[in-house]
Amino acid sequence: MNFLAHIYLSNNENEVTIGNFIADGIRGKHYKTFPPGIQKGILLHRQIDTFTDAHPTVRQSTKRLHKNYGHYSGVIVDILYDHFLAKNWKHYSETPLEIYIQRFYKLMEDNFEILPLKTQHMLPHMISGNWLSTYAEIDGIQKVLNGMNRRTKNRSGMNKATSELREFYTEFETEFTSFFDELIVFSNDILKELETKFADENQ
Repeated sequence: MNFLAHIYLSNNENEVTIGNFIADGIRGKHYKTFPPGIQKGILLHRQIDTFTDAHPTVRQSTKRLHKNYGHYSGVIVDILYDHFLAKNWKHYSETPLEIYIQRFYKLMEDNFEILPLKTQHMLPHMISGNWLSTYAEIDGIQKVLNGMNRRTKNRSGMNKATSELREFYTEFETEFTSFFDELIVFSNDILKELETKFADENQ
């Protein structure tokens, strides 16, 4: 899953949200250098990624892209799924998307010093471009894919994937909706397990 989904699945817990957001930049056991709440977020992120990569519905979405994008297909699906989350946000949260996003940006700014350097470098660009809000529109997804393609020195061709998004829009949206309902339940269960684990360790 991409940024918006990971943030949402943190259940409005501030430290978990921070950990979930920075997790891709934290390797191995280095997560243990962070406060417990952030550790939980990092571990939750890893579990979400494992569950997502192995899920048959996600693989169905990925398979539709594999011929043209190869091993980049999974990255593209993560981005497309964030589009459907943003587009259908009212189904998942009573807080308007823009308010939710601004609260997230403020949380990151208030905890800037604890963020890894890579995240510190990225965050101002994310906020100034309001990346998370742009996900709701196909034009916004196009910008994200353009940026991802540039990072691969134009080898991935990911910038062309909005054509498949438009062509198979209903199929991708149906797959996202089915999968995300399962992922919400899974993530909540993992958070409960982590709460128990950390509570037991601190006794």
